Amino acid sequence: MSKAVVFGPLVFLSGQTASGSPATTFDEQMQEVLDRIDARLADAGSDKRSLLSVTVYLRNMDDFAALNAAWERWIAPGTAPARCTVEGRIASPHLLIEISAIAATSASIHPYD
Repeated sequence: MSKAVVFGPLVFLSGQTASGSPATTFDEQMQEVLDRIDARLADAGSDKRSLLSVTVYLRNMDDFAALNAAWERWIAPGTAPARCTVEGRIASPHLLIEISAIAATSASIHPYD
């Protein structure tokens, strides 16, 4: 399975998860996932300012506030992509979050409210 695919001016990231052990916290897993997204986007010639759409999968919707707090620290004001957050079972029982994303490889992105 590919971690990312570049097609034309777009990069598609597969579901990024933490490699954490069952003892890792939501905040630790969230930071690792965001770091992985930063790295994958950089490898594809993009960055988080060029994100277009993000889907977040939470094992437990009780983590929604923690997700939003970390997200707001990570995303610069005025650059937020469209985002959908759903609760669901994730492949491994110790994983608390998974994020997939679509970004532009090079362009000026202007989000609409």
